[in-house]
Amino acid sequence: MDIVIVGAGIGGLSAAACLLQNGHRVRVFEQAPQLAEVGAGIQMSANAVKVLQHIGVRSLVESASVLPKAFEFRRFDSGEMLHRLPLGDEHERRHGAPYFQLHRADLHDALRTRVEALDPQAIVLGARAEAVQEEPGRVVVRFQDGRSAEGELLVGADGIRSVVRRHITGPDQPTFTGQVAWRCTVPTDRISPELRTDLVSTIWCGPANHAVTYYLRGGALLNFVGCVERPSEEESWMAVRPWEQLASDYEGWHPMVRAVIEAVDRDKCFRSPLNNRQPIARWSTARVTMLGDAVHATLPYMAQGAAMAIEDAAVLARALTLELPLEGRLQAYERHRGPRTARVVVESSEMGELYHIGEAEQMRRAFQERNIAQSRNEWLYPYEALQAELV
Repeated sequence: MDIVIVGAGIGGLSAAACLLQNGHRVRVFEQAPQLAEVGAGIQMSANAVKVLQHIGVRSLVESASVLPKAFEFRRFDSGEMLHRLPLGDEHERRHGAPYFQLHRADLHDALRTRVEALDPQAIVLGARAEAVQEEPGRVVVRFQDGRSAEGELLVGADGIRSVVRRHITGPDQPTFTGQVAWRCTVPTDRISPELRTDLVSTIWCGPANHAVTYYLRGGALLNFVGCVERPSEEESWMAVRPWEQLASDYEGWHPMVRAVIEAVDRDKCFRSPLNNRQPIARWSTARVTMLGDAVHATLPYMAQGAAMAIEDAAVLARALTLELPLEGRLQAYERHRGPRTARVVVESSEMGELYHIGEAEQMRRAFQERNIAQSRNEWLYPYEALQAELV
């Protein structure tokens, strides 16, 4: 089948690799003039790592990844442990693959390398999609520079502001959540050893604010994400904000958090709005479908946004092997993926509410009632995108 993918992010490249391995002819059109990812961390649990292994990418990122020992949820000021979710050897034993923390750029580059190994001509840069047109037997995407591309199937992997989504659902817009995210990376050796956390992913929870710290590139870098409630924010992933604002947002926080903030490059404090969408049931038309943030943009509070896009890619490739008309195969894909991704969207928003509880005793009770470790080990991490039944 001739397949056009719009968007060469993690989801689009994962889909390209899955589909090329299955023998399809694939072209991935990316609006950027060169492929690059922002300097931030990303987390890959077993449900996604199994797909990366299937497409030959795990071996490309493993040496640059960190295997964290646990998620630790702590109170923002005292450091009191609220909950612990073991990872490391236990995660791999339970779920059949490791839990990786790595730099987004490392994962993105590995996916690009794999796609180009399968087809050196698969990725086309500098092509900003403008409109989609379905015709009998084909679908056409038109680009702003006057070019066009056609195929038997179009996959929208073009993010939260998706042009492909507009073709399917109409001009709906993502919703600003009232929260923004600071993103910084810090060389670990800038932080005093006594102020470094162990090889864990730590979620520091506080009133209307939380922060996440974890290690990248074998522990050489520390990734910081700070999620603060704010009334508005300019739409930009790479907007640099004054360090003084970052420092003010985390005034009075635990010394381990303050140590990271004091160590960041003060001209590299990035802040962006956090948007999401309500889950929808319709992902597809007769020859067009979506994956990743284009269809189920979610808050990052379960570290599953990219993992869901990778799962989408694998399930879509499997759905296309079904003995059904194309529209039926796309319906099988969306029927299977819709409930799971909707649950991630909803629970990610609920996690934000949990992390931002102000009163300490109320937060302790809420964590006990939620039992994050049990929940994620029972339904999130065991999922098998490569084997899940499609009906």
